[in-house]
Amino acid sequence: MIRVKQLGSGEDQPWQGQGSGVWVDAQNLAPEELASLQRTFSLNPLAVEDALEQGHWSRAEVYPEHSFITVRSFARPEQADEFTERLSVFTFPDAVLTVSSGGTRALNAVWPLTGRDSVNNPQEVTYELLDHAADTFFAAADALEEQADDLEERVFQNQRQNPVPDVFELKHRIGQARRLATDAREATALLGRHAGGTPADLVRYRDVQDSFTRAAGRLDGLRDLLTSLLDLHLNLQSQRMNEVMRTLTAVSVIFLPLTFLAGVWGMNFEFMPELKSPYGYALAWASFLLIGGLLAAYFKRRGWW
Repeated sequence: MIRVKQLGSGEDQPWQGQGSGVWVDAQNLAPEELASLQRTFSLNPLAVEDALEQGHWSRAEVYPEHSFITVRSFARPEQADEFTERLSVFTFPDAVLTVSSGGTRALNAVWPLTGRDSVNNPQEVTYELLDHAADTFFAAADALEEQADDLEERVFQNQRQNPVPDVFELKHRIGQARRLATDAREATALLGRHAGGTPADLVRYRDVQDSFTRAAGRLDGLRDLLTSLLDLHLNLQSQRMNEVMRTLTAVSVIFLPLTFLAGVWGMNFEFMPELKSPYGYALAWASFLLIGGLLAAYFKRRGWW
């Protein structure tokens, strides 16, 4: 599918093979549509190969015919899942060509803006597309941060549940998001250094580069937070184990003198006067209860129980 907008007016018009003053958006290109675009625009073969390759990550290059950038961003940033989408942008002095497999969030957001004061030429269209792609990283970072906060709350509140698998899964997704943001930042930086344009256009590219840098920085902070969360979980587990061992030790200490007395009275000596006493059994139980109660009260007072 190919659709066209006239730059400056923002009006949609059918594809007629025109190659100047327009924004041409190509989605799910058929071979005959690709051939028509190659007849109209002077497309570098290496750029076309990158734009059509499946799974390609972000990169940029400035060819003699045009500047080119392909950016991979999040398809559903609010869910912060692993689904991504890719948009390739061919920027000419008086036209811009975008290629994607089925449209992207950035493309759908910028397409209606064409014709406004800030989206009137190919460089402005390229900037808006990159800027909206960077916004998906901030939305994904917000969603990932919310999930990290939930994990942190679970670590403190649910002592029996093991959060380690969820932490590692979230850490994997944050690492992937960071790689996406870093690649997009490097691609935008290369475009800003080598692409032609006015000083205002170069400022726009640097602004987008800064957006990707800040997104990568936020993701770095989240990754460090998860590392600290794992350390915190291990420390809490160790503390809980120490508390359990302290309680078991207190119980053992309580029964230690009782075991000693039972062992003494269980010896088979003939001359043990308390064994012959009618109050011997009651005396033994009174001794057990008194010693156990005093030790339990002492441990409770010291906070060991």
